[in-house]
Amino acid sequence: MGLNVPGLVVMVVFYLLVLGTGIWASMKSKRLHDSSQADQTEITLLGNRGISMVVGVFTMTATFVGGGFIVGLTEAVYSPTMGLTWAVMPATAALSFIVGGLFFAKTMRERRYVTMMDPLQIKYGNVISGVLSVALLISDILWVTGTLIGLAIIYTLLGGLYSVAYTDIIQLTLIFFSLWLCVPFILMNPYSADITRTALNFTYQAPWVGSLDKESMWRWIDNFLILSLGNLGYQDFHQRTLSASSSATARITCFIAAPLVFILGVPSVLIGAVAASTDWNMTMYGSPSPYERGEAGLILPIALQNLTPPYISIIGIGAIAAAVMSSTDSALLSASSIFASNIYKNILRTKASDRELQWVIRITVVLTGLAGTSLTFLQNSVMVLWILGSGITYTIMFPQLVCVLFFNICNGYGSIMGLLLGVFLRALSGEPSIGLPAVLHFPGCVLEDGKYVQCAPVQTICMLSSIFATVLSSYLVSELFNRGLLPEKWDIYKVKIQKPRQNLILLSNDSKRVENPDDQNVNESMLKEMS
Repeated sequence: MGLNVPGLVVMVVFYLLVLGTGIWASMKSKRLHDSSQADQTEITLLGNRGISMVVGVFTMTATFVGGGFIVGLTEAVYSPTMGLTWAVMPATAALSFIVGGLFFAKTMRERRYVTMMDPLQIKYGNVISGVLSVALLISDILWVTGTLIGLAIIYTLLGGLYSVAYTDIIQLTLIFFSLWLCVPFILMNPYSADITRTALNFTYQAPWVGSLDKESMWRWIDNFLILSLGNLGYQDFHQRTLSASSSATARITCFIAAPLVFILGVPSVLIGAVAASTDWNMTMYGSPSPYERGEAGLILPIALQNLTPPYISIIGIGAIAAAVMSSTDSALLSASSIFASNIYKNILRTKASDRELQWVIRITVVLTGLAGTSLTFLQNSVMVLWILGSGITYTIMFPQLVCVLFFNICNGYGSIMGLLLGVFLRALSGEPSIGLPAVLHFPGCVLEDGKYVQCAPVQTICMLSSIFATVLSSYLVSELFNRGLLPEKWDIYKVKIQKPRQNLILLSNDSKRVENPDDQNVNESMLKEMS
C-alpha cells in the first residue's frame, strides 16, 4: 500500500495543533509561577488549583473518553463473545463521576491534598503508602500501554496539568466532531447489513447486542463494578477534582461530565455494530474476519479504513489519535505526580528543591512512557489492559481509600491486613488473560479448555474482603493496645489512646481531688498573681 499523502498532511497538522496548544499552556504555567509565590510543583501537578469549571469538564471527560474508551468500546460491541451487553464503559464512567462527585470530590478538595495518596501517607506512614504507590504506578503504566502515543509525552513534559487540561479541550472537540462525521458513512457502506436486523439475528457472526446468561451474570456485575468503582482508585480522577478552583466546582464538574460520556460513546457503539454486520470478504480487508485473525482490538481503525471513503477515514483516524493522547497524557501526569510527591519528596529526598522535583517529574513521564511502550508488544486487546489496570485499583487502591477517608477507626495495622488479604485472594483466584491459574475455586468455578474459570464476582469479593479485614483488624489491634494486652512499645503506628496525666492534690480537710496538669498550671499561675 502506497503512502497516503493527504492523510499524512492532515495528521501532521493535527499533531502540530495539539503540540502548539500544549506549548502555549506551558508558557501560561511559567508566567503564573513567575508572577506569584505559588509552589512550582503544585502549579505543575494541579494547575495551582485554579482550573475553571469549563476547562475542568473538558479535561475530566477527556481523561476517560480516551483511546481505551473508544477503541475498547468498539471492540466489545464487535466481538462475538461480548457484544453491546458487555460494552459497559459509558455507564461505568458516568457512575464513577457521580459517585466521585457525591462522596470523594468535596472531601479531598477541602483537605487540599496534592495526590490521592496523601491521606494514606499522612495516616499510615511511608512504608504502607510506598507499597500502595507502586501498585498505583503499575496501574498507570497499564493505562498508558492501552493508550500510548509519543507526542503526549512532549507537552506533558513542558507544562504539566495546564498543558494536559488545555490540550484536552482540543482533543475532546476533535473526538466528538470527527467520530460523528464518520458515523453516516459507516452506516451507509454497501458491505454491511442493516444493524437493526443483525442486532438479534445471526448474520455474519453472532448478534452484536450480545447475551447474558446465569453463568456469566456474576462476571458481568464484577466487570461493571471494576470499571466504575475502579476508576475512583486512579490518581487521574482525583487530580481533576483536586485541581478545581473550589470544592463546589470539583463536584459540579463530575456531575456535568457524567452525561457527556454517553454522548461520546454512541459513535463507537454504532461503528462496532456495523463491523459485526459486515461481510469482510467483500471488502479490501478480505477473509477471514478481523476477529478470526485475532485483530478484534484493532476493529475501529480497520472499519474506518475499509468501510469509509479515504478522506473520511483520515478524519476518523485523527479522532482515534486525539482520544489516545487525551488519556495518555493524563496517565503520564498521574504517574509522575505519585512518584514525585509521595515517593521521591516524602520518602527518598525529603529536602528536595522545587527545581529538583521538576526534573523528577519530567524523568518519570519519560520512563512511564517507555514502560508502557514495552508492554504494547505483549497484549493487543485494549479491553483486557483496561480491565487489568482497573482490577488493581479496584481490589487494592479503592478499599484503602474508602477506609482512610470514611472509617476513622482504621489504622496502619488494619491497612496491612486488608492489603495482604486482598492481594492474596486475588492471586489465588487466577487471571486467564495473563495465564495465572485459579487455585482458589469460588462457587460456580468451571473447567473450560483445561483451565478453571471463575464465574463468581471474584474481584468484588476481594475488594469487600479487603475493606472488612481493614476495619476489623484496625478495631481488634486498637483494642488490644488500649486494654494493655499488648505492650505499648510494640505500637509502631501509635494507635493507643494516650490518657492525660492526672495529679493528686491535697485539700485542707485531708481529702484528695484528682486534677489535670493543665488545671494545676492554671491554679499555680492564679496563686502567683494573688501573691
